[in-house]
Amino acid sequence: MADQTDITHMRRAVALAALGLGTTSPNPVVGCVIVDAAGEPAGEGFHEYAGGPHAEVNALRAAGDRARGGTAYVTLEPCDHTGRTGPCSQALIEAGVARVVLAVADPNPVASGGADRLRRHGVRVETGVLAEEAGDGNAAWLTWTRLGRPYVTWKFAATLDGRSAAEDGTSKWITSPEARADVHRLRAEHDAILAGIGTVLADDPQLTVRPPRGRPPLRVVLDSDGRTPPHARVLDSAAPTLIAVAEGTEISHPDVVRLPRADGGLDLTALLAELSRRQVVSLLIEGGPVVAGSFLRAGLVDRVVGYLAPALLGSGPAALGPAGVPTITETHRLTFDEISPIGPDLRLVARPAPPKETRVHGNR
Repeated sequence: MADQTDITHMRRAVALAALGLGTTSPNPVVGCVIVDAAGEPAGEGFHEYAGGPHAEVNALRAAGDRARGGTAYVTLEPCDHTGRTGPCSQALIEAGVARVVLAVADPNPVASGGADRLRRHGVRVETGVLAEEAGDGNAAWLTWTRLGRPYVTWKFAATLDGRSAAEDGTSKWITSPEARADVHRLRAEHDAILAGIGTVLADDPQLTVRPPRGRPPLRVVLDSDGRTPPHARVLDSAAPTLIAVAEGTEISHPDVVRLPRADGGLDLTALLAELSRRQVVSLLIEGGPVVAGSFLRAGLVDRVVGYLAPALLGSGPAALGPAGVPTITETHRLTFDEISPIGPDLRLVARPAPPKETRVHGNR
């Protein structure tokens, strides 16, 4: 059973893993802390970018000879295969680490098995320490690996009464500069940003990260009938753009995916399968109440990030369109992960609540 020392070091490893958000995809974010045989911190590291050294390798380099006889705290089971880098399980064995504490088992059959290899070589392995926290930090990659689709976040900005624009359609700016800067940070953590054709025609958004940070996210436009104007800002050279249209639709654009029609729009499950094939691990929905409602109806929203301004409009478009809730008993219930001030606004982070029948068992 983990003691407080194990929890403290693993919590540090979880914090380190978060430093890789936005740069490791399609790899997971991973953090590692090495303590020496005397229990003193000796080295730490995180997976910084796809194709680069894994967290364990960076931490072992920092620890040097002090790793021998020590303990490694890792947020994800050390990999046991050779890809662009060697197996981390073998690196830990060669460094002489005596004990490995890990949070989450690797669900990827290609890379899993590290814990078993460590045990075969006499390394003590303990699992499940801060598994929930580490899993939350790696939710996008775990969803992509387990379900074969991107992790979907719906982001919206609204007044306290849930309006995304005034009655005349104006919406710049509902939230503060601080909130808008945070949105760009959120964009930078995702592989792709999606908007519907309604938002493209009404607001002409660019859907980029400003200022640029690393690889620009793929821009995705849901455009059943191919109405995206050739001069739309979302088609500029600042980032790649994929336009999703209905089967049989003709459109002049170098990157188009044609999908079956469904639920008055496009087949969103087919869209996510295509994005997954392109190694899109995380998708940020920014486009309009209709698009958000369609993803919610399909049960394809994993997280909601809302920016609420201390303002009231009383009329105007709502932040969310029809979401398949004909009666109160079918409400999309959420649980809050975070409520925090950002400038004069509030940032709310929530996830779908677990089904009632599983709450008694403490499942997420």
